[in-house]
Amino acid sequence: MATGETGFDDVSFDLISLQYHSLKAGHDYGQYVRDARNAGRDDIADFFEQVMAQDSERAARCHAFLGELTGSSESGPAMG
Repeated sequence: MATGETGFDDVSFDLISLQYHSLKAGHDYGQYVRDARNAGRDDIADFFEQVMAQDSERAARCHAFLGELTGSSESGPAMG
């Protein structure tokens, strides 16, 4: 695997990026849920909660994959 200027291979970098964005989005969705509930739209709040759960699952899967790559020769020097 190619290791970029960051010291991370492309796959590790991509997983870290996806994990970050999933966690960040999940944080933002909390406000969306509150906004929908305040507007009396429990159906929309429920939808936002489902999306938040999906992003949480996505972040957890990234974390698991990163755990597998840590210390492997695939991950580059920054993950060693």
